Formats: sequence, C-alpha cells, structure tokens
Amino acid sequence: MSEVQGCGDAQAAAGAAARDRLAAAWPERVRVYEGPVGDAVRRAFGECERLVCFLATGAVVRLVAPLLGDKASDPGIVCVDEAGRFAVSLVGGHGGGANDLAREVGAVLGAEPVVTTATDAVDLPGLDTLGLPVEGDVAGVTRALLDGEPVALAAETAWPLPPLPVGTEGRYTLRVTDRAVEPAGREAVLRPPTLVVGVGASRDVPAEEVLELIGAALRDAGLSPASVAELATVDAKAGEPGLVAAAERLGVPLVAHPADELAAVDVPNPSGAPLAAVGTPSVAEAAALVRGGELLVPKRKSERADGRPAMATCAVARRAARGRLAVVGLGPGARDLLTPRAREELRRASVLVGLDQYVDQIRDLLRPGTRILESGLGAEEERARTAVAEAGKGQAVALIGSGDAGVYAMASPALAEASGDIDVVGVPGVTAALAAGAVLGAPLGHDHVSISLSDLHTPWEVIERRVRAAAEADLVVTFYNPRSRGRDWQLPKALAVLAEHREPTTPVGVVRNASRADESSRLTTLADLDPATVDMMTVVTVGNTATREIAGRMVTPRGYRWQKEPE
Repeated sequence: MSEVQGCGDAQAAAGAAARDRLAAAWPERVRVYEGPVGDAVRRAFGECERLVCFLATGAVVRLVAPLLGDKASDPGIVCVDEAGRFAVSLVGGHGGGANDLAREVGAVLGAEPVVTTATDAVDLPGLDTLGLPVEGDVAGVTRALLDGEPVALAAETAWPLPPLPVGTEGRYTLRVTDRAVEPAGREAVLRPPTLVVGVGASRDVPAEEVLELIGAALRDAGLSPASVAELATVDAKAGEPGLVAAAERLGVPLVAHPADELAAVDVPNPSGAPLAAVGTPSVAEAAALVRGGELLVPKRKSERADGRPAMATCAVARRAARGRLAVVGLGPGARDLLTPRAREELRRASVLVGLDQYVDQIRDLLRPGTRILESGLGAEEERARTAVAEAGKGQAVALIGSGDAGVYAMASPALAEASGDIDVVGVPGVTAALAAGAVLGAPLGHDHVSISLSDLHTPWEVIERRVRAAAEADLVVTFYNPRSRGRDWQLPKALAVLAEHREPTTPVGVVRNASRADESSRLTTLADLDPATVDMMTVVTVGNTATREIAGRMVTPRGYRWQKEPE
C-alpha cells in the first residue's frame, strides 16, 4: 500500500511539476493518480494511507467530504497550492499522519507547512501521538492542558513520556497504568506496553485456545490487554501456527528465545515435561521473565471443554520501564548547525540535563513542561550521574554538550555511569574542530588528530607523549582547551614539540568562537603564533608538512594523483 498519494489538476503545470518532484524524492512511497481529479481523489482515498493533493483546499474539501468516516480510519490529507508555497494539513492531522506529512512535503518542496491542530500549534504533544493506546476523556484532558488548567499525572507504571505540563493535583487526570481500570470522569488513561505474556504450546494448538487462556489470565489479574507488548516463547515454537496466529490477532510480535537461555531463568514452577520436549524446565514463566521484570501471573494451563489435556500454558510478567538517555551534541554554537535529530531529541525529552550556558542556547526549543536540571562549570560528573539516575527512573532524558557530545564532552562520563537497564542514544553534533576547519579552508583534508591540552584530568606527561607521537607521524593537529588563565604554559610547550618536526613556516589556523556571532579567525605560522592571543574559546589547528596557504586559505592536500605536478 502506498504511503503517500499525489494527484493534481492536469491543467496546472506548476502543480504537476511539484508532484513530480515529490515522486522523484520518494520513489518507494508515491503513487501518482492520473485522470479526472474527482475520480483520482476518490480512488486514492480508498487505496492509500496518506494523500497529497495539488489543489486548492476548498476543492479538496468538496471532493473528500462525502468520503469521510472518522479520524481513526480516514487517511491523512495534505493540500499543496499551485505555487508550492504552502503544505496544508487538512484531514487526519494526528491519526492519519497529515501533520508530519505536511512537514515532510514542505522540506522537499520548500513549502511552508501549515498545521492548525491545537496541540501542534502550541508545541504540546498530543495524547494520541505518544504511541500508546489512550482511553477516556482524551479531548477534555487535552483541552485542560491547552488552557493551562492543572492536570494531575497518576503514573502507576513508570514510562518515558515526552514533556507534558502536568502536576500532582488537578480537576483532570492523566493516568498511566497497565491495569484494567475504567477511566473515571475527566480522566484519560494511557496504556504503556509493559506486559510480556510467556506462552508454551503443544503442536497444533488452536489459536482460539491460546487467546482464551491469555484473556482469562489478564482478566483474573486485573490487567489490560492493551498493555501487552509481546508474546514470548521458546525458539522451538517460533513457527507454531496457533501461536503465530494468536500474536497476529493481538497485534503484538511473537518473540522466541533459545532454550538454554530460558533454562537459566529462575522460575517458581519448573517442570520436567518441557525440559524433555524442548530443552528447558520452563517455557511460559521463563519466557515472560527472561528479560527481567516481575511475575504477575504464574504459569497456568488452558481449559478445554471436551476434557482433553491442555495444549497451552501462559504466564504474565511486568517488565520494568526502560528509561531513555539521549546524549545530544549541540554543535559549535550557531543555531543552523544544530542537527534536526538533535532538535527532535530536545523536544522528546521530559528531563534536560546540562551546563547552564548550554541550556540557555536551546531553552526556546524545549517543549512546555520540560524539567531542566542545570549546573555550572566543573560539575560534569555530577551532571552525568544525574542524567543516568533520571533515566533509571523511567524518564526520557536529554544530556547536552557542545560540539559532539562524544568528543571531550558528556557522553563518556555518562556511559561510564550507565548500566544496561536504560536505553542510550547518541546524537552526533558538529565539532569545534570541524567548524574551525570550515572557517580556515580545508586543513583537515588528510589524516588528523585532536588533542586536548587540559591537564585537569590527564597528566601532562601523557598529553606531551601524544603530541610528540602526532608530530612524528606528521598528522595535522587540532588543539582543544589550548590555554586559560591558570594554564598558560602548555600551548607553548606543545608547539615546541611540533616545531621539532615541522618547518617554522608551517601554517597554523586560529579560530575563536567558531560559528558564533563574535567569530574571529586568522592564519599564521608555527613560528609567528603568539600563544598569549589564545584562550579557552579558541581552537588551534597546526598543519602537517604538506599543509599550505593557498589564496588565504589553509589547505592540507589529500594527495590525489591528478593533483600532482606533471613530470
């Protein structure tokens, strides 16, 4: 099924050109409908998940109005004007994906996305966009959030949610639970996927028997089927048709684990029968617990009306919520060098941890309700521990650093603290060395190395050994943290080491506050560089023996054969 459909008035050449650009950009996603526009729209409405119509919004409204059913089943529809100036999310903003599609279309065509959904307009995550089943007074709770009315968060089960302006009290409630509770008045209930149902089965078990067993187990335990994340079993049963069909009917994956892995799980009710049959003393309980968690429903067998032996077993476990830690590089400072992925992670995080001056750089990008934990210089380890601890509570956390968070920044101390019970995502950023290199020309065109001259955490003897090795290897060297008020001798010493292997005329690039409003740069030589003009906001790049100044730019040749002088 095509994800996107494009149709347009055959008489509108500009619309057809934009349609063709979209089709070229997304060849696997686009199906173009030709012919009379009314027929094309009707056919596309019934065949596609999302539509892009290169027509006036009024025309599209008249065409699709008789076709609309409800927002849960209607396709998302985006209108693009003939001039390609706007991509308007018309129908199915959330459920149909039209809001996201409008932004995607806008990015391809250079059009302004127009999204009028209330939550999107004020940058509030819609409750129906969180990827979780939601029930109850969704509209009422959403309206309260939009109006700034206090909404209480009742999180019976921890789950990493995006930032929401919720508190501990309010007339409206947002409940997060995997229990089978009916929503109260003025309450919306989110169902996180916390439940793992372990299943064992005999050959040719009917899917109905498996489903009846699972349904009864959940009902008796007061658990919601909407929170079932997966069915789990032993690998010998991965292709059992009854289990496969049961998982499909429940809309969850069937996950199979090796028998020896299940055999290592401590369970309350081991048995000799599965050990003889598939090589593990437990299938249902072990499969439910193999990834950790709390056993809520011990092994139980199916009941058959004909009195014949049970063909299925099941057990239910609640897995611990895995928090999410995104380590985000903000780039060198310029807003347009902040990557789209970094922006997405900042908007997704409910908790932001970072150095106060870096928080100030991106505070306006955060969604309302984001909890900010900021601290000053010198508290790197404290920030790392705080971010990991918050993620360990099941939160969605962003830990920010300048440049790339993995280069002289927060990724290393954070990952040194993190255990395997949280998900960690690295978001790369443009480094200071790259930003400075772009200002200077192409100094990093061949092999290069970055070395920090700060001896606060690394002994100078180690730093000097690395500088000497880089000098002997004829590598271009970029110095981070080159000089501060309390460290004024390290840069001259490092330059002296390089001078033992480089000519005095070796080009040296000096860039301060690369990419920022007060950026400054200059090109000098190894002999002429005055270390007193360098501070902690400066990046110093020293060329190798092949680096040259060409037309005022610092260039390290790559060494391509076609660049060599003819003999």
